[in-house]
Amino acid sequence: MISFFFLIIHFVGYLIDCGATVKSVIEGREWLPDNGFIFAGTSKNLTAPDLGPALSTVRSFPLQNNLRRKFCYVARVFRGARYLIRTTYYYGQVNGLNVPSPPVFDQIVDGTFWSMVNTTDDYQKGLPSYYEGVFEAKGSRMSVCIASNTYTESDPFISSLEMLILGDSLYNTTNFDSHALNLVARHSFGHSGSIISYPDDQFDRYWKPYEENVSVIASNKTPPVTGFWNMPPSKVFERAFSTAQLEPLEFRWPPLSLPNSTYYIALYFADNSDSMLPSSRVLNIHINDVRYCLNLNVTSEGAAVFATRWPLRGRTKLTLSSAVNSNSPLINGGEIFDVLRLGGRTLTRDVRALEEMKMSLWNPPLDWNGDPCLPLNYTWTGVTCSEGERIRVIALNLTSMGLSGSLSPSIANLTALSGIWLGNNNFSGIIPDLSSLKLLEILHLEDNQLNGRIPSSLGDIGRLRELFLQNNNLTGRIPDSLVGRPGLDVRTSGNQFLSSPPS
Repeated sequence: MISFFFLIIHFVGYLIDCGATVKSVIEGREWLPDNGFIFAGTSKNLTAPDLGPALSTVRSFPLQNNLRRKFCYVARVFRGARYLIRTTYYYGQVNGLNVPSPPVFDQIVDGTFWSMVNTTDDYQKGLPSYYEGVFEAKGSRMSVCIASNTYTESDPFISSLEMLILGDSLYNTTNFDSHALNLVARHSFGHSGSIISYPDDQFDRYWKPYEENVSVIASNKTPPVTGFWNMPPSKVFERAFSTAQLEPLEFRWPPLSLPNSTYYIALYFADNSDSMLPSSRVLNIHINDVRYCLNLNVTSEGAAVFATRWPLRGRTKLTLSSAVNSNSPLINGGEIFDVLRLGGRTLTRDVRALEEMKMSLWNPPLDWNGDPCLPLNYTWTGVTCSEGERIRVIALNLTSMGLSGSLSPSIANLTALSGIWLGNNNFSGIIPDLSSLKLLEILHLEDNQLNGRIPSSLGDIGRLRELFLQNNNLTGRIPDSLVGRPGLDVRTSGNQFLSSPPS
């Protein structure tokens, strides 16, 4: 069974060693260099001693003029599949000895703000920081982006990125059409060793040990994990928190104060007693003294209880009490996720058009990856988008960007454009047919190296009021449909072989 899931995860998903230039094998699994997933940023080696696997290199991204820019890893995925995404960060003073503290920045999946990344506390302890979420692939590609924010004071970075397919049953009470999950805590209660992960967890989730000032009991038998929707690893059921029979089991979990939000909570139990009675351990569960579940029958086959949308804020207390004539309460593990509302997506037609335009450029802007419009604070350089439910690209302004290449005919598919400013670059080739851009009011292509004729179809754009074509290499006659049209400012000077129509 494990070998089957090994194939599912590690040949369908990705283990990406950020900043690495060659493949490596770590604990029997192949990690890929990241240059096939991103073309921005700089690969750097860390010199800190005793670095763990996949931590000796990072990719850092330039912080320029405090602009809020995102830099995205893009991977091919299976549409509709559910992915565990884990990012890992270890600073190692990659930004120089004069910058001792790690930068604070954001991470984004497709068009959804995932979380802020603040690794300062872990780094002061000499530890890496990791973040984990569960997202459903909405298309054939998925992007994971690093982005500076108003708190970012030096170059953002990333050490590793994992994108691993999960089984269909995992977290299936979440509506992934509109939401995603951001891991807050995942613990094996009473476990005191290292983090439980692959191969104990066939989906490579991290189960951290969690110890409290409560009794811990061991078990020599574990339930079949295939009976659980979320399929926790068997090792989680080897230890449990428990207490005396007549006393409730009460402890703080998760160990941090929670922001006001809605949470997915999953708790896992398995009876370790020798009793053959079917109801030998029946539990009542409360969270912050609010009833969570009553009369949960915990058998040796195991039990789990889920809350898909549970409101929490601040410190959280978990209380388990035994029903009448029941054995003492126990609990083996727990997961809690912040339920994220997805941020939406730019209209697919517009995304494809911009991607084709990008392919026609020799030196596209470095942040032209991921969703062009979302999140709203992280649109691509030069791209302006509409708001509301239907996100469209409404303007392109790449003036004086030093861009080279041709004007892709795909621009004509950006049918919500009202303005195009591409002046003072090094574009060459012909002007494509843009007559489909019925909302276009401004077209600036001046100071480039465009050649060929001016398309007469530009005269079919009824709203066009500015057409700047000066200082190119255009030839032939200016189309009649553009000459003397009321309300249209046409500028064509500096095209040596361009002539006006006869009067």
